[in-house]
Amino acid sequence: MNKIELHDKYQPLFNSKSRYFVITGGRGSGKSFAVTIFLALLTYAENNRTLFTRYTMSSAGMSIIPEFLEKLGLMGVESNFEITKVDIKNRSTDSSIYFSGIKTASGDQTAKLKSISGVNTFVLDEAEELLDEENFDKIDFSIRSKEADNRCLLVLNPTTKEHWIYQRFFQNRGIPDGFNGTVGDVTYIHTTYLDNIENLSHSFVSQIEEMKVRRPDKYKHQIMGGWLQKAEGVVFTDWQIGKFNKDMPLRCWGLDVGFSRDETVLTEVAVDKQRKIIWVKEHFYKKGLVTSNIHDLCLRHAGKELIVMDNSEPRLLSELNTRGLNITPCVKKKGSIIAGISLMQDYNINLEGENLVKEFNNYVWDLKGVKPRDTYNHGVDSMRYAIEYLLVRTNPKGMYVIR
Repeated sequence: MNKIELHDKYQPLFNSKSRYFVITGGRGSGKSFAVTIFLALLTYAENNRTLFTRYTMSSAGMSIIPEFLEKLGLMGVESNFEITKVDIKNRSTDSSIYFSGIKTASGDQTAKLKSISGVNTFVLDEAEELLDEENFDKIDFSIRSKEADNRCLLVLNPTTKEHWIYQRFFQNRGIPDGFNGTVGDVTYIHTTYLDNIENLSHSFVSQIEEMKVRRPDKYKHQIMGGWLQKAEGVVFTDWQIGKFNKDMPLRCWGLDVGFSRDETVLTEVAVDKQRKIIWVKEHFYKKGLVTSNIHDLCLRHAGKELIVMDNSEPRLLSELNTRGLNITPCVKKKGSIIAGISLMQDYNINLEGENLVKEFNNYVWDLKGVKPRDTYNHGVDSMRYAIEYLLVRTNPKGMYVIR
């Protein structure tokens, strides 16, 4: 076996007994290389079975397995392994690495992944892409081998401080950005390109140094692996935190409906067309609400004022109407989300409510920039229904806006 030297910061991978390893870093930090070498060496111990996941992985045979084969080649041990389209097995120990996406073309694989027997090492690569902590927990709870050390590795480029990984492993534990060390059952490893500079090309390092001068904020996040207060590529930029203006005559309410996984959100919206200002106030933002809960909360906050509701739940809307709420469906058609966003972007928006602020800091365009990502948007959707009603629609028969 060829000798591969890793930076000293990665030594805890080999000697720490922690259950959780949070491995962060920016571009060029070498974290993916180090983790791959560690996992390959881990297969030389008996009774080790690793589950290597990414949130999306269309084909392990086309993506991640070739990366592993490259590292096995550098180590000079590729002949020691049996390789298929979904796993790698060490011939001498039968220890293996199984590869799978959490989300695939056939749907969410969490239930399938947590049922794989004998797994003692769970790796979540590109962990910033997994936005649902519950999915992580389901797999985490299934890692309980009695024959080998159990561990969970989260490998990521830091994203915003609203991400559950930051909240759970940094903020709630009082751990500063860039920390290296072990606290409780968590080992933190943070590296940057400076820890891997001998393996980087001169042109790449020059690019980084130029970014440091020209785009210091981007350098701090993408290169040094700092956590962001606000996501890159946010949809709305012209907004601030401010008190709701109840004196505006053009006013109504917006309701977006969720249940177990998504929040039900009621917002109050007021518009000044002349000055191009919108005020929005969050009144409730809750999961798990049934019809009676939604009715009681809407009645308590909005009374008999008009509520514009998500039209994807016609039965619920009818029930709420029957119970006496003044409620009407929003209009959804092809392109309505983009049209509503464009309408809102033409105004300065004042927000009152911590969940709305969180959403505006994290509601971003997708990678192609043609539509927003379907996340951090329940409050945004509720206010959009109301804003579109106030600025675009005429009042449907039997409905009215309290002025």
